[in-house]
Amino acid sequence: MSPIPERVYLLGVRRPAQTRGDMLRSLDELRRLVDTAGGVVVGHATQELKRAASATLIHRGKVEAIRSDLIATTTALVAVDAELTPAQNRNLADAWGCKVLDRTAVILDIFARRARTRAGRLQVALAQLQYRLPRLAGHGEALMQQAGHIGNRGPGETKLEIDRRRVREQITRLQRDLRQLGRQRALHRERRGSIPLPLVALIGYTNAGKSTLFNALTHEAVLVEDRLFATLDPTVRQIKLPSGRTILCTDTVGFIRNLPHQLVEAFHATFEEVAAASLLCHIIDASSDDAAAQSRVVDRVLTELQLHEIPRLTVYNKCDVLHPTCTHETDALLTSATHRTGLAALLDTIDQRLRAGLHPVRLRLPYAQAGVVAELYRLGHVVRVQHRAEAIHIEAFAPEKVVRRLACYAE
Repeated sequence: MSPIPERVYLLGVRRPAQTRGDMLRSLDELRRLVDTAGGVVVGHATQELKRAASATLIHRGKVEAIRSDLIATTTALVAVDAELTPAQNRNLADAWGCKVLDRTAVILDIFARRARTRAGRLQVALAQLQYRLPRLAGHGEALMQQAGHIGNRGPGETKLEIDRRRVREQITRLQRDLRQLGRQRALHRERRGSIPLPLVALIGYTNAGKSTLFNALTHEAVLVEDRLFATLDPTVRQIKLPSGRTILCTDTVGFIRNLPHQLVEAFHATFEEVAAASLLCHIIDASSDDAAAQSRVVDRVLTELQLHEIPRLTVYNKCDVLHPTCTHETDALLTSATHRTGLAALLDTIDQRLRAGLHPVRLRLPYAQAGVVAELYRLGHVVRVQHRAEAIHIEAFAPEKVVRRLACYAE
């Protein structure tokens, strides 16, 4: 039997640097986050702020007006499209008599639902505990949480009062476990690096269609939903390019505006895959009227993570429902993963971009080393093969590691 969805009231806050349109788009995004978390939105309010109130973020009159709305709509939870201080969170919860979550808490709840791998679950638990630690003081019975409600999933489901000492111990233990997993991932990447298959990472704003495109390119069945953060744990699969070369492709977690710092810090597994990539495919939702702003968010996050220097290919997905306001660069690719439009051009372009990192090589291979030919087709680009009586003569482009290893057969 499915649980009854929580009734959620939304509060949007417009800062001085924001336009009203920016605020409304961000509020609509929060609505979708709440829907992904399993809640149902029953109302909303907005507040234009020139200066935030230290105690409650919003003005006293707005607090009272929202209180009346909450009583009328029998609301169980208020989601605020801003980051609240612990004191603001407590004061608003006391004033309204219901649970209050900020944008970060809603995203954390979704991550708790979506994490599937051990690394993903550990990272979610760490991010949740780091978020909750400064919010422990003064809660008392508020720490006696019940599972199954928005904001309470994950490590808070024990129904035990967690004091600061225990939380810090848990954080230390999780950090130690994640460091161990990090060392294991480093070994896996090192082994993968011994067979120099280039890695292409699909990145972009959440719900841009990365997973649908990933499935279309790899013939896989990664979870696809019309919801934010449908993909959390990175998935890596092989793809054969038109030249016959084999590469690795990874689907990654989507970015989002105002991505909480503790989430960026916690989700190293995904970002490690991005950092190891030879090429980033930036997937942009061509059907969105907010495509340009979403693209800027991705650029900003990549810069913060110091990943902005990795070669990048821009791909406008969902071109079958191209939004009238969406403008794209002349060298950008247009695809529709659903209708498999533009996939051949995308693979050709990836092939050409990756070929730029290959080195020319001319080899005279004894027939006992004939397997090298298949390796060059898989890892590089073969220009010409001649089977002569005394040996196999081959011209190709290959990764630097392969060229060095085969130097003894160079012509």
